[in-house]
Amino acid sequence: MTPDGWALIEDVCKLLRMDRTALATAVEHNDKARLQVDGARIRACQGHSNAGMPVTREALENSWRRVHPVEELWHGTNLTVLDAILREGLHPGRRTHVHLAPARNSHVGRRSRVDVLLGIDPARLGQPVFEAPNGVLLVRTVPAAAISEVLKADAVHGPDWSGR
Repeated sequence: MTPDGWALIEDVCKLLRMDRTALATAVEHNDKARLQVDGARIRACQGHSNAGMPVTREALENSWRRVHPVEELWHGTNLTVLDAILREGLHPGRRTHVHLAPARNSHVGRRSRVDVLLGIDPARLGQPVFEAPNGVLLVRTVPAAAISEVLKADAVHGPDWSGR
């Protein structure tokens, strides 16, 4: 795997014990377009793990498009972590970047189980924002001071909304 997340399709098929047709089907039917194919290479568009991977933040950022949003960005989360997020901000945990959505009703950059939507003021991020090929916006962290709004998800989408 390269520092920007690319691996040979042949190697991925061997590792996963699947043929190229099955992998192509998985890429085509992925609900959030998480996988990107370029010739004989494949990678996750975003959501890279740090654990045991040669992927670097810098290489990923150089492969994504830098954007300059002016409208509020969004992050879906659950109530169990809300107090900590409001104190400490958002951190990527075991991933390289925090995922954000460009709009409140967007299906990208969201967890499947969302209780709360956090509005993020891009002017208060103090760092670059990147867009992955599938539309997910990515930043290294979100300082608590950049959180400008907290909304209950069902107030925005209704109680049956899943974030997908």
